[in-house]
Amino acid sequence: MNSFSKIALAFASLFLLVSCWSDKQEPNFQYMPNMYEAVGYEPYAKVDFLPNSQEAMLPPDHTIPRGWMPYPYENTLEGKELARLATSPLDSLKRDENLAKGAELYTIYCAICHGDKGDGQGTLVKREKILGVPSYADAARNITVGTAMHTVQYGLNSMGSYASQLSTEEMWQVSEYVMELKGELTK
Repeated sequence: MNSFSKIALAFASLFLLVSCWSDKQEPNFQYMPNMYEAVGYEPYAKVDFLPNSQEAMLPPDHTIPRGWMPYPYENTLEGKELARLATSPLDSLKRDENLAKGAELYTIYCAICHGDKGDGQGTLVKREKILGVPSYADAARNITVGTAMHTVQYGLNSMGSYASQLSTEEMWQVSEYVMELKGELTK
């Protein structure tokens, strides 16, 4: 046997000897222990390893994200009546753009139940999957842009809220388009 074979044989027997004495439940060596046992950090906690740096912390109380305004009316009947007097905050000079965007969003989210014309004859109503969707022309409903926005924000009866799918501006655009449909139905 040459010296290389003797060294390899000694190394293999040493490896076999060490592996026999080890615990069978846990590995002997962890070459990269941070991959096996991750260190968990709280995302909003202060950390020691970042001196003089800005961590992710909770925003101050009573603040709102930039570009977002909270809806001022509560989800109650009184809130809906207060919303009846609300006017759209959208730019009146961009009315055509707002109506076009409102029409696009209405087609995506509303027309399936309320119909393309707002007559309450959407695809789901025609197939009798949802019943009782009224027309926007119904005089008893007395729809205003404020009540339409309130309904989109909070939902009404079997219609759910769309606040998680639409931004505030988009909800106002849909509400203005609903008023446009109501005007076309009552001609």
